[in-house]
Amino acid sequence: MADLYNFAATVEQFAKEHSEQLAVVVKEEDGENRITYGELTRTAARAHAAFGSIGVGAGDPVLVVVGRGALAYTIYLGLNRLGAVILPGSEMLRAGDIAYRVRHAQVRAIVAAAHVAEEVRKAVDGDPGIILVVVGEPRAGFISFHDLMTSAAADEALAPAETAADDRAFVSYTSGTTGGPKGVVHVHGWPRAHIANAATHWFDVHPGEWAWATAGPGWAKWVWSPFASILGKGGTAFVYTGKFDADRYLDLLATYPIALLCATPTEYRLMAKSPRMARWQPSALRSAVSAGEPLNREVIDTFLKRCGVYVRDGYGQTENSLLVSTQVGMLVKPGSMGKPSPLHEVAVIDEEGRPLEVGEVGDIAVKRSAPTLFREYLYDPERTERAFRGAYYVTGDLGRYDEDGYLWFEGRADDMIISAGYTIGPFEVEDALVRHPAVAECAAVASPDEERGHIVKAFVVLKGDAAARTDLVAELQEHVKATTAPYKYPREIEFVDQLPKTTSGKIRRVELRTLEKQRKLPRK
Repeated sequence: MADLYNFAATVEQFAKEHSEQLAVVVKEEDGENRITYGELTRTAARAHAAFGSIGVGAGDPVLVVVGRGALAYTIYLGLNRLGAVILPGSEMLRAGDIAYRVRHAQVRAIVAAAHVAEEVRKAVDGDPGIILVVVGEPRAGFISFHDLMTSAAADEALAPAETAADDRAFVSYTSGTTGGPKGVVHVHGWPRAHIANAATHWFDVHPGEWAWATAGPGWAKWVWSPFASILGKGGTAFVYTGKFDADRYLDLLATYPIALLCATPTEYRLMAKSPRMARWQPSALRSAVSAGEPLNREVIDTFLKRCGVYVRDGYGQTENSLLVSTQVGMLVKPGSMGKPSPLHEVAVIDEEGRPLEVGEVGDIAVKRSAPTLFREYLYDPERTERAFRGAYYVTGDLGRYDEDGYLWFEGRADDMIISAGYTIGPFEVEDALVRHPAVAECAAVASPDEERGHIVKAFVVLKGDAAARTDLVAELQEHVKATTAPYKYPREIEFVDQLPKTTSGKIRRVELRTLEKQRKLPRK
């Protein structure tokens, strides 16, 4: 008999015994919204029926571009319950980004917040085969999600789909070093393994506890923590819909009974720098975790001093789940990523796929048998195969083990840029820049930054008739923001006469990265 699993059905089972427990608490600037598990699962069942009534079926790819709030949980649970394939999409996506995903994944429907509806409209260009649903104010050409949820067809009696554990469930797009973003395929059984892994041994979610994971819908990390980890363990998801502000975050942690915090290193760094930290005392915080890049020792020490909580690092990727972390109860080695999770065999390997000795630097890799590892890159078997070396999936990061079995991050093995938790491929930045009439060629690299870890730095060669005028930097930055998702724009631009290249003409970004390190990082 096939192994069946449906995450929404699992949440429903918990709700049957804990219907009055809070599932989601949404803090907005002008109020607050509290939803119990009983209410959430009933609205998810109605969403399941509503989507089905307009032609969305099991296995259909659905791009979801909505913001933080209770409706994100309803929509994700409803589509998962239906058996649809969810494509998380950031609200910052532009028409070109959306069009790429629509074409590549053969999207059946798009569920979008009203403020991104125009970008969606431009992306689909009138294609009648794509169902458009708007969340919020009605938009011409879109079906109103509110109307769907209040229609007679949106009943609560429909049973969850019996989805096979190895059927597609999520496709998260992540940047690559060349070409367009990769569609990372995870199956319905992935949340089950993730809950047994990250939610248990790292985030440490307990039933009934308030947990705040700051990632927004549209990212794989939202599926990781705010969605699967918290609901899968019976916790209460705290959601703040406002923009990041260090003092505001500290106030919320002091006001609400938030026991668990999962935030980015940049958010922790800025909170630690706030003058308010000197007199800050959280209401209920007992555990804090950070993921995306190594966290500074100074930040860890600041939180430990103020509230007695160690901020514990975690390491994983869109392609898997949490691979390495400072787990609950583990001795902390500040600066280390911790040890591999109990469910994963993580090695540091050489170019032949052989594990290296203690202290040797090599590629961080995880065994193909890892239960949270992605199934494939969507419709790209060659790219999928290139990601593996023998028995291992190769992460693209370099690391080394110490004599106690702790893993230490040594940098990227490729040209990927990780800035404030965002993964950015140089190709996407460069592709946007060269569309500007003044740009002949360019290279985008990671440049060290105190708050964001790294920023995008672009080295630009101008066309012969273009001048490196003062206002051209801002013009190019705005051009990139308008062409692709704004978080990818180069925060620094340097005009150069030529770019370093190999004898075959390929740009040597590694030379530019090294140059930026030498410029910005103090010598030890």
